Amino acid sequence: MLVNQFLLLSAFLFCTGVYGVLARRNAVMVLMSIELMLNAVNINLLTFGVLHGTVSGQVFALFIIAVAAAEVAVGLAIVLLIYRNRSNIDVDDLDLMKG
Repeated sequence: MLVNQFLLLSAFLFCTGVYGVLARRNAVMVLMSIELMLNAVNINLLTFGVLHGTVSGQVFALFIIAVAAAEVAVGLAIVLLIYRNRSNIDVDDLDLMKG
């Protein structure tokens, strides 16, 4: 397969993730969109790593996967706490929690 195909796939996934972050109101969907963006970055890193013949792209992709796992754990804990307190996880309503 060509490098262009992987880059186009990655660009499509990243743009879909950006749209999901900007347009969604549900906090869980925003977290899923961020994960989609991180996966697009992983595809880019792996593509350029293979293109240049180095393993540094794979190493950085593993670090990003670890960061994504931590982000999901912390993000879902925050979402569950917000749901428990407000019975709603709309991102638009979170500005009401300012102290």
